[in-house]
Amino acid sequence: MKILMTNFTKMVNDSGGVAKVACAFANEMVNRGHEVSIIHSDEREGEFFFKISEQVKVYNAKKNLDGSIIKFPVYMKALREILRPVNKRKAQLINRDFDEKHLIKNIKRYLEDFNPEMIVSFQPEGSIFLLYDLKVDVPILTMSHGHQKDEFDEKEKYALEHSKIYQLLVPSFEKHINKVLPKVKTITIGNAIPQFDFSADLIADKEVYKIVFVGRLTKNHKRPHLLIQAFAKLADKYPNWIVELWGAKDRDTYYAELEHHIKVNKLQERVFLKGTTNNVPEVLRNADVYAFPSAYEGFPLALGEAMSAGLPAIGFKSCPAVNEIIIDGKTGVLCNDGVESLANGLESLLKDKTLRAQMGKKAKSEMKNFAPEKIWDTWENLLSDR
Repeated sequence: MKILMTNFTKMVNDSGGVAKVACAFANEMVNRGHEVSIIHSDEREGEFFFKISEQVKVYNAKKNLDGSIIKFPVYMKALREILRPVNKRKAQLINRDFDEKHLIKNIKRYLEDFNPEMIVSFQPEGSIFLLYDLKVDVPILTMSHGHQKDEFDEKEKYALEHSKIYQLLVPSFEKHINKVLPKVKTITIGNAIPQFDFSADLIADKEVYKIVFVGRLTKNHKRPHLLIQAFAKLADKYPNWIVELWGAKDRDTYYAELEHHIKVNKLQERVFLKGTTNNVPEVLRNADVYAFPSAYEGFPLALGEAMSAGLPAIGFKSCPAVNEIIIDGKTGVLCNDGVESLANGLESLLKDKTLRAQMGKKAKSEMKNFAPEKIWDTWENLLSDR
């Protein structure tokens, strides 16, 4: 089968979860004998952060026939950032309106070049381009990678209602869509989580124990500053514990803020900004607790991988998806949003090695529900059912 994947976001040197899923999806379908192509949207050229098969034909929607690159104007970026704190929805529409106007010609050209039998659209916005703007008659499976909102504009409704199916990541997301968009056909499929052949050693006596965070260092989304602040309340009481923050820098100002939190709390020798890594399993193997203070999520791969490595996890009850992946009291701890509650939840893990080991074992077992062969079989069955 000829499968076209459309991920109209950046993928060049991007270490985010959507880029990771896109590469894994493409590679798996190639391995299963399908012909796969992917359209991404990047203002720069270069390699993807995650390895992708040489058999996958890659198109950049922002690259014109003459080789020039379509760039988002600086003044529109400024307008978007001004609007974002006031009206996030209007800020997002600036991006969509620009892409609808400038990328459609290239998208159409790539569709004609590859001539797919099935399309997997990685965002509802991409399905708008394909179904609302181009009126593509190829079956389209629309994916979702984030938490669900309450309101959809007419273009979004059209795209989702005309999709073959709309995939959601956790049951509560599907239930929500069934309520607000009853005409949309839906299915819940979680992300594929690697099944590691090891478990973090949570029983051994160690000179140093580690709390680990893995994710992009974003202030309003992943919020690693909350972990630093919570650990500051525990550092003196637990002198043999450290924190490692692994992930790409998002904004220089926020990175400086993280450094400031570390400095003012005198944690320079206890909290470390480690940057990105191509060996996440090794990071997890050497950890004891996984902390994930996000405000919102879709289905965080980093969390799933940590639990698959046998780590107990801590997150917030109010965080979508996280509050379904972590089973409070069994695979980890769910606490109220905030520094004080996070500190209390962390302490319950730091002080009890037996509890950590029990939760880590259960977490690893729970992640078997998202074994890659199960997830990819489900997707292939959907793709084949035309």
